[in-house]
Formats: sequence, structure tokens, C-alpha cells
Amino acid sequence: MTSAVLPSAPQARSASSSWRRFAAPALFYPLAGRLSRALFALALLLFAAGLWVGLVHAPTDHQQGDAYRIIFVHVPAAWMSMVLYLAMAFWAGVGLVFNTRLSAMMARALAPTGALFTLLALWTGAFWGRPTWGAWWVWDARLTSELLLLFLYLGFMLLQSSIDDARRADRAGAVLALVGVVNVPVIYFSVKWWNTLHQGATINLDRAPSMAPDMLAGLLLCALGAWAYSGAVALRRLRAIVLERELNAAWVASLSEVSR
Repeated sequence: MTSAVLPSAPQARSASSSWRRFAAPALFYPLAGRLSRALFALALLLFAAGLWVGLVHAPTDHQQGDAYRIIFVHVPAAWMSMVLYLAMAFWAGVGLVFNTRLSAMMARALAPTGALFTLLALWTGAFWGRPTWGAWWVWDARLTSELLLLFLYLGFMLLQSSIDDARRADRAGAVLALVGVVNVPVIYFSVKWWNTLHQGATINLDRAPSMAPDMLAGLLLCALGAWAYSGAVALRRLRAIVLERELNAAWVASLSEVSR
């Protein structure tokens, strides 16, 4: 009987340090370029498949008719608005605690995409609410907290852009992002905590989905496409921020010489 061979301590440290080395902007920059291209292609395929299933193949809802089909844009956008804020706050917090430059840059790169998805969730929710509720907007708990999320994204970006010193801007933005995290569970649990017009979650971990399999498949494909798109755009934006922050570094100068 043979026993499994575990990696030695030096080997484990070497594997760990091989990943940590990508925290250096010069090493992460080319990796981000390769990842963003792959994620863009994946996002295109997932969105195309999800929208085809949702808009063409999925059946008409017996209550809302075809108006429900906006769910294939609205729900992924709403999910990503919350997920990206948590990711932004996480990386901002890591940069604040450990003073890592790339973490703070990642937080800044995620903010515009999070704001875009929040705005998209609000607009598609309004278009969905008009035939469903008879109104474009109501001061519902979920809608109001989602609107507050948009203001938090905009406040984060405006605060950072108003401070000339990059390190001070990162610290100020991190504090605001971490404080705003309390709004995310309010958005998610608002339909349970208060009596609101907004319908409850369609997908729950504790019970089977209450929608047809084709609807669920289209929704999940679009959601995965939104994940891939968010990663691709954030990495592309991160590369631009890295070049801006590291403008005087020798490795950036070497990139300029190669491109000539």
C-alpha cells in the first residue's frame, strides 16, 4: 500500500509565491490582457446562447405574457450590481489593510462596471414595472436601496477622482466602499423584511426554482455572460489604470519601445 506524497514545505512556499508574484503590476499586466480576451469571447457566446434561449425558445409566461422576458437582462444586471460592489469593497479593503497597489487599482476598475449594471437594473426594472405594477417607479424598499447603490458607486468614483494623490484617493474610496457594504444585504433581504411590491427571489438555494427549465437555462446563461463580461471589462480597465499609475516605470517604457 502506497501513501500519497505531499509537497514539501519549500515546494508549497514556492507554489504560493508563484501566484503572489502576479501582485506586481508589471507581471499582472500581460496576464490581464490574455484573460480579458478569453473572457470577452466567453461572454459573447454565453450572452448569445442565453438570449436565444430566453427570447426565442423559452415559453410565454401564463401571468405576465412576453413582458417577463426582460428578466433575462434585469436579473443578471441586478445580481452583478451587488456582486461587483462586494468585490469592489473587498479589493478596496485589501488595499487599505495591506497597502497593496494592485488591489486598490482593481477596486477602481470594478466601480464603473458595477455602476453600469446598477443603472441597467434600475432601467429594466422600470420597463418591467410599468406593465406589471402600472408605474415606472415606486418608492419600494428594493428599488430605493438599489438606487442608493448607484449613488454609492458614483460617490466612490467621484471621491477618488477629486483627490490628486492616488494613495490618498484609494484610502478615502476604500472607507466609503466598506461603509456602503451594509446596503447590499438590505437590497437582497428587503422583500423579506418589508411588505414590498417587488416579487421575491425566483431562485433559492433551499427550494426548487419556480420557473420553467428553459427560462432557468436562459437566465443562468445570461448571468454567466454578465460575470464573464464584468471580468473582461474590469481587467481591460485595470490595464489602463496600471499604465497610468506606472507611467514612469521602466517596464512601461519598454512596452512603448516594443509597440513602435
